[in-house]
Amino acid sequence: MDHNKRGWITALAAGAAAVWGTRHAHAAAFPGDEATHKIVYQINHADPEHIEHILNSISAVLGKYVDDVSIAIVAFGPGIHLLATQPGRPIPDNLRQRVKGMADNYGVKLIACGNTMKSLKWERKDIIKQAEIEQVGAAALMELQEKGYAYIAW
Repeated sequence: MDHNKRGWITALAAGAAAVWGTRHAHAAAFPGDEATHKIVYQINHADPEHIEHILNSISAVLGKYVDDVSIAIVAFGPGIHLLATQPGRPIPDNLRQRVKGMADNYGVKLIACGNTMKSLKWERKDIIKQAEIEQVGAAALMELQEKGYAYIAW
């Protein structure tokens, strides 16, 4: 994109943000640009309150950085039930719908641990379509950190 056009569009977005007071304009907020901010969350508990706190944090980060943030969730151990098509633990439907919406509407990357799935005798069909499967969840956390993602664990 032409540098002058980018500056004009960024200034326009900043003006709109000032008027509406709800969004921040970011220079990197253009399709194809890499996000300035990167964060990965670990979900390894099936406790609804635990999951809700993490999803609330993700919502706050999305609200602050709008489209200039890349967010990933790595689920393993009991936390993998959040990404299950039929959870074996009591995960409230509103939390399951919320995480799907974050993936569908905001590009939050969902990663299920293949080792946890193997221990549960789960297959691809047992995980929601929005999630990808990595062989080792802990390795996925490490690799995302190596790519500059800040690691958040509850």
